[in-house]
Amino acid sequence: MNPFETRLLGNTGIKIPSLGFGGAPLGELFEKVEHLQAIETLDEAYASGIRYYDTAPWYGHGLSEHRLGNLLHQKNRHEYILSTKVGRVYRPFKGDPVLFDGSPWVGGLPFEWNFDYSAAGFERSFLDSTMRLGLNRIDLLVIHDLDRSYHGKSVSNKLQELETGMEWLKMMKNSAAIQAVGAGINDIEMIPLFLEHFEMDFFLVAMPYTMLNQEPLKEIFPECERRGIGIIIGSPYASGILASGSRKESKYGYSAASEEMRKKVQSIEVICEANGIPLKAAALQFPLAHPQVSSVIPGALKAAQVKENLEMLKIHIPPEFWVELKQTGLLHPDSPVT
Repeated sequence: MNPFETRLLGNTGIKIPSLGFGGAPLGELFEKVEHLQAIETLDEAYASGIRYYDTAPWYGHGLSEHRLGNLLHQKNRHEYILSTKVGRVYRPFKGDPVLFDGSPWVGGLPFEWNFDYSAAGFERSFLDSTMRLGLNRIDLLVIHDLDRSYHGKSVSNKLQELETGMEWLKMMKNSAAIQAVGAGINDIEMIPLFLEHFEMDFFLVAMPYTMLNQEPLKEIFPECERRGIGIIIGSPYASGILASGSRKESKYGYSAASEEMRKKVQSIEVICEANGIPLKAAALQFPLAHPQVSSVIPGALKAAQVKENLEMLKIHIPPEFWVELKQTGLLHPDSPVT
């Protein structure tokens, strides 16, 4: 696969590269990242030709946006696509920064937050992001984490709150301040709820479409195709295990992988090894075979990981490899693979 190939994002008319850069790890999700290391990682990404960058205020409580902005505000604004997110509003932590608990981030900045999906909340979040990034324009603006894993039974209340937020997003899109509106999804059942209430340009799907989960194939992706809604895959490595492999400390869904999930990955690893295919190559290329998917945006902590992601997309994977995964029940039989 060509990592620099551009694909249309649904019916938006926007073309984005098939390989982007996910900014969550630079917000220090699982480990601290020194400032110079972050600079080297982003410099490598841009020098290598990566031209789609995704971040969010949530990633390190503003740290990821600061770090990406440090790179991108120096570049030609017409050369790259940028997405960030709305849905949280931040304020400075009033105590000693040393005492700030930013979990689940192991690092990040000392800022507290609350969810806010209203028009006022979105406007505040957007303006704060532009200042952290040092940029006056965001291409793709994403409604962040409006799902049951964060809001439980109050999801319906948040969707009602979002009605004013969506009016603000429409206004921003009509004024060309942003180009497209999406929603970042962890729980796949939220997509039908969004489609029931709102017109969406795209979904940034974090976990539910990887080599370990093809649930959206049956109804959700076909409905997105029917409506011309684009899909971006936010965590092609399933938050870690499809990059690290089945070892004990592997992460799945942003927490420790279960024994059942580790065994499934072990079975995939056996077939990968027999065919001479790196697990990471299969994990990156699998989502991109779906015609509705425009881009995958793996993160990177080091410059070497940026280089590796690029190389993984260039590896040729023969059809027989995917056939074997389907025959052994490790992939849904209807999964597009070429």
